[in-house]
Amino acid sequence: MQGLMMDYPLTLHHFLERAGRLFPYKEIVSKTAHGLARYTYADFYQRVHRMGRALRRLGVAPGDRVGTLAWNTSRHLELYFAIPCYGAVLHTLNLRLPKDQLTYIINHAEDRVIFVDTSLAPVLEEIRSEIPCVKHFVVMDDGGGETELAPRVDYEDLIAFEQGSPEAYAAKETDAAAMCYTSGTTGNPKGSVYSHRAIFLHSYGLTMADTFALSERDTLLQIVPMFHANGWGLPFAAVMTGAKIVLPGRHPQIRDLAELIQGERATIMGGVPTIWIGIHDLLQQEKFDLSSVRMAATAGSAIPRQVLEVFDREYGMRLVQAWGMTETTPIATVSVLKGRLEAKPENERYAIRAKQGISVAGVDLRAVNGEGREVPWDGQTMGELQVRGPWITSGYYNDPRNAASFMDGWFRTGDVVTIDSEGYIQIADRTKDLIKSGGEWISSVELENAIMAHPKVLEACVVAVPHPKWQERPVAVVVPQARYKGQITKEEILEFLAARTAKWWLPDDVIFLDAIPKTSVGKFDKKVLREQFKNYRLPGAGQ
Repeated sequence: MQGLMMDYPLTLHHFLERAGRLFPYKEIVSKTAHGLARYTYADFYQRVHRMGRALRRLGVAPGDRVGTLAWNTSRHLELYFAIPCYGAVLHTLNLRLPKDQLTYIINHAEDRVIFVDTSLAPVLEEIRSEIPCVKHFVVMDDGGGETELAPRVDYEDLIAFEQGSPEAYAAKETDAAAMCYTSGTTGNPKGSVYSHRAIFLHSYGLTMADTFALSERDTLLQIVPMFHANGWGLPFAAVMTGAKIVLPGRHPQIRDLAELIQGERATIMGGVPTIWIGIHDLLQQEKFDLSSVRMAATAGSAIPRQVLEVFDREYGMRLVQAWGMTETTPIATVSVLKGRLEAKPENERYAIRAKQGISVAGVDLRAVNGEGREVPWDGQTMGELQVRGPWITSGYYNDPRNAASFMDGWFRTGDVVTIDSEGYIQIADRTKDLIKSGGEWISSVELENAIMAHPKVLEACVVAVPHPKWQERPVAVVVPQARYKGQITKEEILEFLAARTAKWWLPDDVIFLDAIPKTSVGKFDKKVLREQFKNYRLPGAGQ
């Protein structure tokens, strides 16, 4: 017997139409070169439909890929809907990728049109001769000067030309809506293609009370770059619910974000740990009112437990761990306390919150050992995290590496985790970042978090270096807080760690730097550090 429900397509058109009809008065705010620009969802709705019709006039056909090289702005938000709602595929381009990787993904995706902020046009000018698939550049003036890209047309000129009633392409929920590429830490970047259905269901997932609880009452500050994993899906979910949206524009700095939180009374946001560490450092020197924030999501890498506690106690601001990947649309787990755990002692509650959380409803997860067997949920046994669900990738776009990325219908994440009896995962490391010392594994993530709990430390990154006896040993790279520069020693770090970790885990050396290299999405770039220290002579190693 079959159910008697309507076969209603789960497409982004529903979000757009709902926002335009129910929330025409809500604001979308963008920081521009001339100050804050404000308009309403009613304006947004009309402009999205005009741009959709303009795409057709440019010759964009259903299924064509349309690239965006842009900051977090209202125009970029318009493209998040205009492109997929008119049948094409939104392809966000990571503006921080090396030239060779950017060239590769544009050609691999076969982008037909690229929308580009003028401040970012020089990035494309350098590779224009290497991307013949691009037939048009649509330039978005953000005060970044002129460009010689050709053939080109101005974004506002395109919209001004289009008139008439809103219309939309009749997409199927299984049609591609967007695509993002991984950052290509090993080999060429790999493309994940998101269906309308996946983004629709993922957006619902972000509105659950036990995830981000995003609602119409919220003001979202979109810190996560919109070129990275759909901005964690927050722009789609915010439009779906009718939340006010604040966009920080080009080259946002930590102080810009603090000013926007204070001035626009932002209630929810997301960002990688380096954002929150930077905000904490700023708040030690200047005062900002962040009392409006009810939740700040953090993902990308583990955040030190001490940072969770500091934000709770000093700023009354709740940081919530989450985990996901480009391949998971991206949010797959969120670390919120179950009701039965609220009564635990404070120390235990923070220990749970410092984990990456439990799966969002709709996502299944497991951890598998090297023999392909699922490991027990005991909080101790490590295994590779594998996931499946309606917003998890089923394969990379046109890529021969698919076979190695899946096992029995599960996506292999490459993250090594433990899962406790309550279902909370804790990431020990990426498989390539685990340190193998004397046949035993050392988690660089746990060491980093322990070091960053030191009150004088701003950032810490741990990498493996070769050792003649133990195969590999950990070295810690540490950035002191500005006011403690030159006032912290290796011995002080090791003494601090000795009370918090096994003796054989202690780094063989501690190196102080002014900054740690970051990836294109703000994570510590361990491959750069591994290359930098591959011939490093450890003290007393006999090399």
